[in-house]
Amino acid sequence: MTKGLIHVYTGDGKGKTTASFGLAVRAAGHGMRVLVLQFLKSRIGNAGEVRAAKKCGIKTIKFKRQTTPLFDPAVKKSDLKKAVKEAIADSIEHIRSGKYDLIILEEFNNLISNGYATLSDMKKILQEKPDDLELVFTGRDAPEELIEQADYVTEMRMIKHPAENGIMAREGIEY
Repeated sequence: MTKGLIHVYTGDGKGKTTASFGLAVRAAGHGMRVLVLQFLKSRIGNAGEVRAAKKCGIKTIKFKRQTTPLFDPAVKKSDLKKAVKEAIADSIEHIRSGKYDLIILEEFNNLISNGYATLSDMKKILQEKPDDLELVFTGRDAPEELIEQADYVTEMRMIKHPAENGIMAREGIEY
């Protein structure tokens, strides 16, 4: 049996989701069963990486009722926290299921840093991880406790970004 490792992609730079989807495509290309669980995503459509992943046989789940105040200022934090709790419980079921070789928890780190989830939630996920499951956490501000537990930690650092010059996110490039 191969031991599954824990990956963390964090930092304020572009590329965390892209790196995790790159890993997903590589794994799927080797016949691994891959699941991407998306937290805190916009209600509108699917990003390009989700469309491409589906073509590769990668299952993606975008949790409902999790748009952040960043995308919709009318979002109530109490409603968002409740939706996140439900999504974490659902995630743990997928992790326990044994159906997947690789699971990506996209934007999970942001759940903790923004107060939508707790370190206890993260610890529960890590406790439930089967030995052979490869598990990936993405998002800014990964907690130190997760970094200590992880086998791989990559920090994307923003040095320069077009948004600083008023260039908005572009379809196919940023989403």
